[in-house]
Amino acid sequence: MSLAIVRSRAQDGIEAPEVSVEVHLGNGLPSFTLVGLPEAAVRESRERVRAALVTAGFEFPMRRITVNLAPADLPKDGGRFDLPIALGILAASGQIPHDALADCEFIGELALDGTLRPVRGVLPAVWHAARSDRACILPEANAAEAGLVRSARCRAADHILSVCRALRGEEVLPEVPGHQPSPAATAVEDLADVRGQAHARRALEIAAAGGHNLLMVGPPGTGKTMLARRLPGILPPMNEEEAMQTAMLWSISSQGFAPEQWGRRPFRDPHHTSSGVALIGGGSRPQPGEVSLAHNGVLFLDELTEFDRRVLEVLREPLETGEVSISRAARQARFPARFQLLAAMNPCPQGYDCDLEDNCRCTPAQQQRHRARLSAPLLDRIDLQIEVPRQDPRELATLPEGEPSSVVAARVAAARERMLLRQQCINASLAGRALENHCALEAADRDFLDQAVARLRLSTRAHHRILRVARTIADLAGQERVERAHLAEALGLRAFERLMNAA
Repeated sequence: MSLAIVRSRAQDGIEAPEVSVEVHLGNGLPSFTLVGLPEAAVRESRERVRAALVTAGFEFPMRRITVNLAPADLPKDGGRFDLPIALGILAASGQIPHDALADCEFIGELALDGTLRPVRGVLPAVWHAARSDRACILPEANAAEAGLVRSARCRAADHILSVCRALRGEEVLPEVPGHQPSPAATAVEDLADVRGQAHARRALEIAAAGGHNLLMVGPPGTGKTMLARRLPGILPPMNEEEAMQTAMLWSISSQGFAPEQWGRRPFRDPHHTSSGVALIGGGSRPQPGEVSLAHNGVLFLDELTEFDRRVLEVLREPLETGEVSISRAARQARFPARFQLLAAMNPCPQGYDCDLEDNCRCTPAQQQRHRARLSAPLLDRIDLQIEVPRQDPRELATLPEGEPSSVVAARVAAARERMLLRQQCINASLAGRALENHCALEAADRDFLDQAVARLRLSTRAHHRILRVARTIADLAGQERVERAHLAEALGLRAFERLMNAA
């Protein structure tokens, strides 16, 4: 038979659309034509496949070879199609049985000696293959990652000869066992290391319980970064769907995914010189940025006012929608980006001589310019904005250790379970009628909130975020209704408006 069809998977964001590798051997002068919108790395597979087949001892057909990667309008990139192209040539020339290819999908890059090399984006490909009820044959180096999809039927090989012997029934490739490591073994930094800063610790607990964004304002050396790095240790563990989606994003990224990262909430802390593309993602071949790599985890922006204002503005849409849409002339891609923003900044530009007291040497105009680097729409999207004041070192040495992360995490988990049972989402995601129903206030409490919002000149978005924070405070207290005490504490966690009004 001069026509063979081998199934594989392309990469399109975190999706892995099916690709049919159609190989036809025709009469005419020997040639090798590759069609179907292949990019440079795919076009170069002609030479890799030819050398690998000859080196492995197969006969390379001296005929007119046409390889079509269907659908033709889907861009294909990378070396993942080397193995299916090689197998298609062997099946079309009768060197391996065509029927053995029917219920399998193949992915892998070929070395010139026929060795299978690992490829990026295996996890989405395996997950989609499992949903299509097909087995997947892939490089041995990708086996651990593929095993994270417990419902998948995967077999691993280290050479094209092993794959061909298995297709002929001469050998059985080892099956990849489904295994998802426990994230409990991962060491995290403990809140017990933080002495003092009770207000900041409380804000961190509220942020973890409700999924709220948090901004810490304070002079250098007060523990803002120390507190931020301990947020992942008190967040509830990810469920399997969240862990899989996070792992797939890392799998397609340039950094790749290590199986020991499974179930661990990401913590990303890009430098303040990062560009907008680095944060959001992009490129001619769209790749996920920091906001997507932090999906279901924490994005920490230290020295927030040192970031370029235009860079910070690109965060507004993903903070609101939970996803990033990247459009280029030739390609479009969507990446999930439901992260928790954690940021830290100094209250003024002076440095170590400045704090939140009256001895700051900066002029009001300097302070105003410093704080104006953050736009009002961006600040509206940050639920909690707290002051982290300097502590007296003499008093700090006498303070006892704070509560360990395990104790705080237990309260956070209980509050998170309470809100999920009530409304099937975390409080930070409440919107519309659900927000009105679950944050209903008594008339006197509503008047109290309206007066505070008017006095602080807050937007409607900020008003809704105060309600969400108050709902989380009530959940931590185990109370069904939002009361004035919860509203007052939520208003007290909006420090930046007070700082701006005082400037």
